[in-house]
Order: sequence, then C-alpha cells, then structure tokens
Amino acid sequence: MIHQCGMNETGDREKVCHYVPPSPVSWDALALSRAIHARDISCREVMSAYLDHIDICNPAVNAIVSLRERGELLQAADGRDHQLARGESQGWLHGFPLAVKDLAATAGLRTTRGSPLFAEHIPESDGLVVARMKREGAIVIGKTNVPEFGLGSHTYNAVFGVTRNAFDTSRSAGGSSGGAAVALATRMLPVADGSDMMGSLRNPAAFNNVFGLRPSQGRVPFAPTLDVFGQQLSTEGPMARTVADLARLLATQAGPDSSVPLSLPGDSSVFAGDLDSDVRGLRIGWLGDWNGYLPMEEGVLALCERAMDTFESMQCEVESCTPGFDPARLWQCWLTLRQWAVSGLLAPLHGDPEKRKLLKPEACWEVTAGLSLSALEVYKANCERTAWYESLCVLFEKFDFLMLPSAQVFPFPVEQDWPSEIAGRTMDTYHRWMETTIAGSLSACPVINVPAGFNDAGQPMGIQIIGRHQADLDVLKLAYAYERAADEGMINRQPDLRADIGSTDQ
Repeated sequence: MIHQCGMNETGDREKVCHYVPPSPVSWDALALSRAIHARDISCREVMSAYLDHIDICNPAVNAIVSLRERGELLQAADGRDHQLARGESQGWLHGFPLAVKDLAATAGLRTTRGSPLFAEHIPESDGLVVARMKREGAIVIGKTNVPEFGLGSHTYNAVFGVTRNAFDTSRSAGGSSGGAAVALATRMLPVADGSDMMGSLRNPAAFNNVFGLRPSQGRVPFAPTLDVFGQQLSTEGPMARTVADLARLLATQAGPDSSVPLSLPGDSSVFAGDLDSDVRGLRIGWLGDWNGYLPMEEGVLALCERAMDTFESMQCEVESCTPGFDPARLWQCWLTLRQWAVSGLLAPLHGDPEKRKLLKPEACWEVTAGLSLSALEVYKANCERTAWYESLCVLFEKFDFLMLPSAQVFPFPVEQDWPSEIAGRTMDTYHRWMETTIAGSLSACPVINVPAGFNDAGQPMGIQIIGRHQADLDVLKLAYAYERAADEGMINRQPDLRADIGSTDQ
C-alpha cells in the first residue's frame, strides 16, 4: 500500500495521507487478470503503466527490443476495453502487454533472432505459441532480447547489444531467454514466453530470481518448423514471477496441435487448476555437482544446499545420489545432437561466404562440427540419449524428483563472452560452463528452475527440479509448495535499478 501526503490550502503538509493505488506492474499476473476482468482497472491504464515503467527501466537493462509505438499500443488496449464493455473477454491474458522472445515468429513485427542477417526480417504469421497467447487476449508490445540464434547463455548480439542482469547491471542476464527473465524480474512484463535447448528457460531464470519451466518434450508444440520429427532438443515454455502465474501460462501454451504430430495429447486446462498438494514424504534425489564431476564456482553448491533445507522443512525426504551413468558419455551425446541440430538450421547461411562473415564464431564452430558428423554418429548419440533416459527411469523408481543447481557460476561480468574456467578448470567449449543443464535437456522430462537465494554479493542462483516424463503438474505442485515455504526474501526480492538508470550504455 502506498500513501501520498497532500498540501492544505495554506501550503502546509497535511497530516492525513491519501491512499494511492499501487501500480499494476507490481501485481502478480493472476491478480492483474482479475482486476482487468472486474473492471477495477482498464486495459489502457495497464498498458500506460507498463509502458511508463519500460521507459524508466529498460534503458538500464536493454531487455525489451523492437518496442512498438505507444499510440498504436494504447489503441489496441482501448479495443480490449471496448470488448469488456460489451461483456466479451478473449481470455485470462486479456489486455496484457506481452513481449515475445526474439526467436519466436511474430506477424508484422521484426523477428531478428539476434542476427544481423535477419535484422529487418518481418514474419507474415505468428508462431504457434505466440498465436495461442494472442488468442487469450495478450497484446504484443515488442520482443525480448536473445543471443544470436539463441546460442550461449549470455544475451548479447550485434543487432541490439547486451542485456544486463536485473540485480546487477554489470553482470550477465544469462540466456537465451535473458531478455524475458530480466523483463520479468524488473516488472516490465507480467509473464513471459521463452524457449530452452540447453537451459535457456532455466539459467536466465536462476540469474534473475524468477521461475522458468522447460516442459516435457511435446507438451508445448513448436510450429512452424521444417522438421517436426527429428529435432527434439528444444522446446518453448513459460516464465513467471510466481508458480501459479507460470502454471496458468503453461495452460495457454500447451496442448496438442495437428501440425506437430509428436505433441502430447491431453487437456492443458489441468495446469490452470489448484496447485495445493501434500508433499510430505516425497523422495528427492540431490545430484549436486554429480560427485565432483561438474565444477562449481565457490558458493554455488553451498547456497543451493541451504535452499534444500526448505524441502526438508516441508517434510520431503532428501538424499544425495549419483546417476549410474558416466556424465562424460552424456556430454559427448549432447555435443553430437546439438551440433547436428544447429548445423541443420544454420548450414545454408554458413555455406554463403558473405553471410558466414556475419555469423558469430560459436555459430560457425557448431556448423563446422555438425557438417563433419556421419549419420551413424547421430544414430549412436540418439542411442546414448535413450540409455540416459533408461538410467533416469531407474532413479525414478527410488526418487519422486531429482534436483541439482541451475547454473555452475553466478552471473558473470557482462563484458565476458562466456566463462572460460570454473574453479580452476578450463572450459573447452563456449557452453561447457552450462553442462549442469543437459541432464534435463536430454531427458525429455519437465524441469523447473526455482530461486535458491542470493550470495553475499547479492547475485541470484536457482535449483532445477526434474520430474518424471509428462509429470509437469507434479513438478509445478512441488515448486508451488516450495515457493510458499521458502524465505520471502529468497523468492520475492525485487531488483533496485534506481542507481543504474541512465548509467549504462547499450
């Protein structure tokens, strides 16, 4: 509640303060939706508040790009208000400002993928998830920034520049959904979409103290795409500041589509239901650093293990465990399948010498490696992935959930391309420092990042919760219970950008 003191007729400050309603940018998404539908606040007022807040905050962090013109957006908000006046609502996102991740196609709005090769690319149609969110009444106001082609968990590119961490603008936002995570944390968006191949819904969520869910493979179908059968590493999904908001957005994004034959069947409205559940006695396997295999920056493991105390306070049974699978095998499997997928996407650009000059070195490295792969190597990598899933199934006979840190380092300096070493160990690729995420990525299981708290420098970290395949609702229920049990300062801390406003260069 905010109060503002007034002046009396003589110019003296009144002793009685007058109530000033809080800005809607501070509300949870579900509360915002209820207020809009109760006509307690108009869609125009919501849009104006968010655009004003973006004008203040975005220059410091550069999270939202390709922002549409204010007058056009206010006119769209007026249209939503007219619908409500007629007793019509498109859905729970009615009148919500939405900035879409800049890897997802948006009709009539630039989709650059962070590449100068697509700096002026304007799709003719929306991606499937974008269309679903718009169908629920969201108004697309712009895009959220990404690394070039989503490669690497540090959001910077030659088109829009770097996105800065919500809690320390001298640090990385993570990626590739870095713009989305920062926009959420700074209250520039009520909810956000993202996508995840190698932790892109989890690492930036951990770096910015929000929730990000990588759904079960097929839960959120991706279209349009040239390959609906082979490439099964990436998935789109939701990000939010609360688990309830996250689950509600998943209900919008999820559900089968005939254009994606491997999409999961089922009624997605189940995710919009009650998340209360009795979590006492649930068995949790704590993977930690995989028995020393994963190098961790000092403080990461200790912070996450302190957060694990919350699960024990919830009367869950927590036990350290190590998968019966050589993590080095998993890494080699990951390299092969990722190189195969990325080279399939970017080989046509790499094959043109002039376009190749505009690809970042990491993209060229992926394509070059992918072009050298044989069909047999890809087949064997898929067999290794299958063996990993079978190993997980054995673990899930003993445990209900598996957990490990969402990142191996705290947010690193924004000028750094990527961490070249962790705890004295050299990273041999641009993404080796994110190896903690591939256990979830290769599993096809649902994985959520939940905030684990902050180190002494005020830098956030998160924990991944991995559930059984298609047990997305169970993962959400456990995360919801954790959110309510965790220390308030761990979950709901808000960044303070006042010292950074106007001080950073894009």
